[in-house]
Amino acid sequence: MAEQGWDRLHWLWWLALLGGISFFGAVFLRLDGPAIWAWKTSGVGLLAVWAAANARNTGGWMIAAVLGFGALGDWLLDAVGLVPGAIAFAAGHLIAIALYLRNRRRKRTVSQTMLGLLTVPLALLIAWGLTKSAPAGQMGAAIGYTAIVAAMAATAWASRFPRYRTGIGAMMFLASDLFIFAGEGGVLSRDVTIWFVWPLYFAGQALIAWGVVGTLVRDEA
Repeated sequence: MAEQGWDRLHWLWWLALLGGISFFGAVFLRLDGPAIWAWKTSGVGLLAVWAAANARNTGGWMIAAVLGFGALGDWLLDAVGLVPGAIAFAAGHLIAIALYLRNRRRKRTVSQTMLGLLTVPLALLIAWGLTKSAPAGQMGAAIGYTAIVAAMAATAWASRFPRYRTGIGAMMFLASDLFIFAGEGGVLSRDVTIWFVWPLYFAGQALIAWGVVGTLVRDEA
C-alpha cells in the first residue's frame, strides 16, 4: 500500500474499509432503514471516490465506474428492490469485463488458463443446482446474472492485474452471489449464509479496487 503515487486521498481507502467492515454489525443485527442503507453504501462508495481520485487514464475511470455501480447496487437492493439493484451490478460487471479484456495477460500457465475457462460453466452449474427448485423465472434470472458475474471473475483472473488481489477478489465476489442463491433457494440456512455473503462481497470489492488502481497508478508513475 505504500507504492509511489498513492497520495491522492489515501485516507479514503482506510475510511472505506472502516465503513465496509463495520457494516457487518448491521448485517448480523439485521438492521434496516435509510441510515442503514447509507452505511451499507459507504464502503464501496468510498472505494469508488478513492478510485476516481486516482484515475489518470481510461482504465482508472472505468474501475471508478465499476465501483460506483456497485455502490449504487448496494443501495438499490434495499431501498428499491432486487431487480434495480441487480441491473446496477450487472452494468458495473459489464464495464469490468471490458476493462479486464483491455488488460489481458499476455502469458498464462495452463492451470491459469483452465481456471479462466472453467469459471463460467462451473458457476452456472452451481447456480442451477442452488435454484432448480425455484420458479422458472427466478431460476432463469439467477443463472443469467451468474453468467455475467462469472464472466467478470474469469476475465479478471486472465487479466494483467494481480491475481492475489484483483483475481481472488473477483472470485470472492462470485462466491458471495452463490451464497446468496444458496440462502434464497433453501440449500443453506440464512443463519449460515449471513457469515459469508457480506464479508466475501466487500473483501472482494476492496481487493479488486486495490489491485486495479495500484497497477494503473504505477503505470503512470
